[in-house]
Amino acid sequence: MDRSGDPAALADLIGHRLSGRVGGLYRRLADEIAALIGSTELPVGARLPAERRLAESLAISRSTVVAAYDELRARGLVESRRGSGTTVARSAGRGRSRADKRMPTGYGESLFHRIAVGPGEVISLTYAVDPGMPELTEELIDLASTDLPALLGDVGYHPRGLLVLRERIADHFTESGLPTSPDEIVVTTGAHQAIALVTQMYLRSGAAVAIEQPSWPGCFDLFGAAGGRVVGVPLDDAGIRPDLLAAAFAEHQPAMLFVMPTFHNPTGLLMSAARRRQVAELAARYGVVVVEDNAYSAWDPAGPAIPPPLAAYAPDGAEVLSIGSVSKAVWGGLRIGWIRASRPLAERLARHKALADLGSPVIDQALTARLLPRLGELTAARARTATVRKKLMGQLLTERLPDWEWSVPTGGSALWIRLPETDARVFAQVALRHGVEVVAGHAMDPTGDHDDYLRVPFAYSEQVLDDAVNRLARAWQELRRHGPAPAVPLV
Repeated sequence: MDRSGDPAALADLIGHRLSGRVGGLYRRLADEIAALIGSTELPVGARLPAERRLAESLAISRSTVVAAYDELRARGLVESRRGSGTTVARSAGRGRSRADKRMPTGYGESLFHRIAVGPGEVISLTYAVDPGMPELTEELIDLASTDLPALLGDVGYHPRGLLVLRERIADHFTESGLPTSPDEIVVTTGAHQAIALVTQMYLRSGAAVAIEQPSWPGCFDLFGAAGGRVVGVPLDDAGIRPDLLAAAFAEHQPAMLFVMPTFHNPTGLLMSAARRRQVAELAARYGVVVVEDNAYSAWDPAGPAIPPPLAAYAPDGAEVLSIGSVSKAVWGGLRIGWIRASRPLAERLARHKALADLGSPVIDQALTARLLPRLGELTAARARTATVRKKLMGQLLTERLPDWEWSVPTGGSALWIRLPETDARVFAQVALRHGVEVVAGHAMDPTGDHDDYLRVPFAYSEQVLDDAVNRLARAWQELRRHGPAPAVPLV
């Protein structure tokens, strides 16, 4: 992905790598740009962003960027010409193998970077995770002593998933109001793989896919990698807007609609039953395949009732695929998800799954099969904890950042916060220098309509939340009172 000339995109790539290191800021900036030069992000001949615009995106002084560009020129990596700006020098590509390609990054970069590098001194609010439920330990110990010999005697390849697990997933759907048989289930390695398999099956280069606006950042990368065109449809309090969805269907004729009706990420909205019916009927009328991701299903019995999956409202002949997972409710390390589809579609998906990995880990599947009958109990426990943390986060923000704006979400694990008159990507760079990592709204809506929003998870301990909000408050104070940080002395 060529980042030429786009200061915000380049800032997203390198901003989280500038904090917490020794040495002058201008040198660190030069090093990070140098690491990209000659790759798919900054190919030979690419134009670097103007100094002033990159400084604004990184929330640093222009003189720091000027010094970094001077350093790159001294290394022979870039060249500048009057009227043409600063570009990657041809000599910069020498010595780099043609096979030496950096992994292209996209809208999920800010979320996945911290997962890849691991924890550090920075408090990362880029994803919401909880430790594994204690029930995992007791079930795993019992599985090892009772079921493991039989599992080890099995061939271990189950592209559709272990039968006992598919039976219990089918029971789970049936209990939620969507009658399901085991033949309509394909087990996947998490909800992420489920979305990837569906994308592989339905999207072709140039095809459109309709999504909620904003949406989960990873979907932009998955759909983009398949050559799809993303068409965003705004939300209201009941979910995706049916009037705008009908207009998008008519204009773009998408191959697929991807929605998160149960505790939408990032807003936490719960799509109403009436809206689910409208969406299902609209999709059937226009012949659009619906993919619903209900992985964020933690529910507090004291809260509003969750309607049946969107597929329960689909008229005859409609194609609706329902995705779920235990990763959010039980443990992120238990990478087991599933897809519910009609029998013919499930068979096709199983073939795609077999090509991907021959089947998800059998022991993980067996463990999940033991936990599924207790999924309601486990998700309710998670939700009660999340409710306490959500209340605490709201109190901390109200006290220390009173001009930030948000609505209390129905569910999910994060607040969707609007920053008054501020580009959230710029604030994210300042926050990094104060030791807290956040995801700006642009990652969840590339149209620019949510550039002033942040997704701030609250799935952390009381101490971490308190510390994180303190750091956010200091960063906000710096940005509002002083603007970009001063240049680091040239050393």
